[in-house]
Amino acid sequence: MRGVAAGALLGLRRKTRCESRTLASKLIGIVFECEHPTALARFWASVLDGYAVRDYDTAEIARLAALGHTPESDPTVLVDDPGQSLCFQRVPGRRFAAAGLYRLHLDVRAADRRAEVTRLVALGASILREAVDYTVLRDIEGNTFCVFGDG
Repeated sequence: MRGVAAGALLGLRRKTRCESRTLASKLIGIVFECEHPTALARFWASVLDGYAVRDYDTAEIARLAALGHTPESDPTVLVDDPGQSLCFQRVPGRRFAAAGLYRLHLDVRAADRRAEVTRLVALGASILREAVDYTVLRDIEGNTFCVFGDG
């Protein structure tokens, strides 16, 4: 009971705080960089209540086959629930633990990507690289994340 009330209060507080900002990012995806996306996706789908590995339709199976993959060797596997998706993405050639690299990053969307990146840099983030549709940054502890624009 106590957890439910606290969660409801946090939701109300968060909503009020976001409504008062002119710039804010919205979480659009949680991406796990990994060596074995299918296995890790199945693991987290089993761990998390309400989550399931996204089904493969005929068109997606054909697209994978054209790339030399099957659902078992898919380099990007999605796990969905009604609200938030998790993405498990193969990053070849990286040895995460040995290199001290992080294995997950957040993707966020902003109405004005450039303005949001400027705001985040002012908060202490640093830009790693710019792409056409997104910007890759590091947070104040070195974790990478991506900012996408609305369009």
